[in-house]
Amino acid sequence: MNKTEFLSGLKKKLAGLPENEVEKTRSFYLEMIDDRIEDGMSEEAAVAAIGNIDDIVKETMLELPLTTLMKTKMRPKTRLKAWEIVLLVLGFPLWFSLLAAFVVVILSVYASVWAVIISLYATVAALVLSALAGIFGGLFCLFQNFAASLFILGSGLICGGIGILAFFGVTALSVWLVKLTGLFLRWVKSLFITREVEYEINN
Repeated sequence: MNKTEFLSGLKKKLAGLPENEVEKTRSFYLEMIDDRIEDGMSEEAAVAAIGNIDDIVKETMLELPLTTLMKTKMRPKTRLKAWEIVLLVLGFPLWFSLLAAFVVVILSVYASVWAVIISLYATVAALVLSALAGIFGGLFCLFQNFAASLFILGSGLICGGIGILAFFGVTALSVWLVKLTGLFLRWVKSLFITREVEYEINN
């Protein structure tokens, strides 16, 4: 397959996506092919090294914003017939409720994850503030009640140590949770594209 055939096939497979996304993807792979040709590869070898068009299309769709992907997949590819319009109108309470529930589930997952992250960092902040309060409180009481001062100061230092350790733990956990939500979003997107890509491959 040469460069022209590859780009033509890519454009055909991406039909239905926003025009700017199609052109951006084509330009990206055109530049990649040209770079490989400049490095000494033949045009056919450069195209082959890029990979399978269907895999590229699937990955491109996975990188699209979810709202863009939903609009693209929900937009009719052909003009609707009268009976199809009637069915859509009559079925509106059902399909709209399902769509709304689907969106709410996605938003609730994201809200839950970020609520956990914010809560954990709030706990770390509380420990750090407790440490500062303990240190300053212990120093303030040093000449009034030595035993109480040592207790307050020690408690503050313990809170500070726990807070520092917790900060690194919470940061690592937050990174993991963000990656997990990214994987979840890719899975949601795959629900919109897997069936269509498989259909195109089999046909």
